Amino acid sequence: MPTALVTGSAGFIGSFVCRKLLEEGWRVIGLDCMSDYYEVALKERREANLLNYDDYRSVHDKVETPGLLMQLFAEEKPDVVVHLAAQAGVRYSIENPRSYLESNIVGTFELLEAARAHPPKHLLLASTSSAYGANEEMPYRETDKADHQMSFYAATKKSTESMAHSYAHLFDLPITMFRFFTVYGPWGRPDMALFKFTKAILEGKPIDVYNHGDMKRDFTYVEDLVHAIRLLIDAAPVRPENGEVKAHDSLSPVAPFRVVNIGNSDAVQLVDFIEAIEKAVGKKAERNLMPMQPGDVPATWADATLLKELTGYAPRTAVPEGVANFVRWYRQYYAI
Repeated sequence: MPTALVTGSAGFIGSFVCRKLLEEGWRVIGLDCMSDYYEVALKERREANLLNYDDYRSVHDKVETPGLLMQLFAEEKPDVVVHLAAQAGVRYSIENPRSYLESNIVGTFELLEAARAHPPKHLLLASTSSAYGANEEMPYRETDKADHQMSFYAATKKSTESMAHSYAHLFDLPITMFRFFTVYGPWGRPDMALFKFTKAILEGKPIDVYNHGDMKRDFTYVEDLVHAIRLLIDAAPVRPENGEVKAHDSLSPVAPFRVVNIGNSDAVQLVDFIEAIEKAVGKKAERNLMPMQPGDVPATWADATLLKELTGYAPRTAVPEGVANFVRWYRQYYAI
């Protein structure tokens, strides 16, 4: 029975990853600090679903706690590590940047040190499409420059990519970094647009539409994303011979390290996303048109060619279907 350590296990994406691995017969150690950044009860419900599995171990603590991950690695000797724990959110990083420094950068350092001492077969870490920052060339390709991050959140995630690369090079650790693109679906975070819009529309309250609705996002359904992660677990990068790498591949010429986009490969207008929510809810939204928020970007769009080449898979859930699934879950969860 293979063992996986999943950080951020009670989070939106982490809980889906844990469940998928458990259903395949893995033993899973889930680490989550159950922070109060958003509704803790939602995290508790996600975790309760995982605790129904005999092969799930829950640990409540912060990834940045000195020595914690080192101890977990020593005890459990995980075959695979999926690092999803992070302080998320672009706008909150303006208000409380220190939490991003501690969770994202210090937490990732603790993880890398533990992996250095007790190497897993594959270490997979979450990054973000926000790493592309001011890059206007679309769709985003993993080989594009990503030097001008627009928020401290994005800056911390890009920093973790650089940190991970150095450890992959120095200690021959196979590392894959995911760049996620606007993940949505059932059990999603209350601070994300789909959750906030659905809640407001059902309550008859206006929704805040930034940049007057002139925004595009590559909305990626959570189960598609998790299926891609599962396939990438089996696609550990290998240090290339003689530093030779295919032109379109993000594989490092000096390390077993790769960056992979996971997106739906479709830039959807925010107004079309809102219309999909309105249709699923059965009610029109009152729209409060707002200017662009600091740190935000007008568009994201993934080139997922590399993901398809590595795994044979491409996310495929259309926005109307994914949104309808979320609204159905929301009504059931809140008994509406």
